[in-house]
Amino acid sequence: IKHGFFTRKGGISDGLYTSLNCGFGSGDRVENVNTNRNCALLELGALNTSLLTCNQIHSSRALIVTSPWSAKDRPAADGMVTAIPGITLGILTADCAPVLFTDPTAGIIGAAHAGWRGALDGILEATIGQMIGLGSLNSNIKVAIGPCIGESSYEIGPEFRDIFINSSANNNQFFKPTSRKGHHMFDLASYIEHRLLDVGITEIYKTGYDTCQDADLFFSYRRSVKRGEQGYGRGLSVITMVT
Repeated sequence: IKHGFFTRKGGISDGLYTSLNCGFGSGDRVENVNTNRNCALLELGALNTSLLTCNQIHSSRALIVTSPWSAKDRPAADGMVTAIPGITLGILTADCAPVLFTDPTAGIIGAAHAGWRGALDGILEATIGQMIGLGSLNSNIKVAIGPCIGESSYEIGPEFRDIFINSSANNNQFFKPTSRKGHHMFDLASYIEHRLLDVGITEIYKTGYDTCQDADLFFSYRRSVKRGEQGYGRGLSVITMVT
């Protein structure tokens, strides 16, 4: 089992997409994206695998992958699991959290795209549920939370916080007030960790990078908005069982 959280370096794209942009949903040229994806697989030592990504929609939908699909036929979902070697599960992000799962005992892997909406609505639990359906046990699942927007970069308004507090009063711990009335900083990675712990996942790793702050290493939607840019790239995170 191999996995990787890639930075924006090491590809061929230029301009706003410099350089390892792996998102078909960006404004980059398709041929650049395809080349960049192959560069990532080569670096991972998984060039002989099929890299699959979804049309990510900030949902709680997780799929069991039994065979590869083409880029134009990618399904609408935010989580994938598989027990089939030779398939690489890929998550595309630009501030949302890529979350990778593995049960090395059962030989099952998973990947989820966890923005605030998906995490709140249950994409993590849905992905774990699909792994359990294939034969995993919660006690055997290990999870890595990849680079995402950090607490110090994620200021939100009162309506956002209210959604979380209405879901559970315990969610207040993930918000710190700012000097602006009604505004708070939100800790997405810690919220994700909390959701995982709640369902019995105890082996959890966090990379700790802030995608919004580190422009040299990561793409960021929020940073692009602040700068008034017309587009942004997508970073790639992957997990696979190579043959």
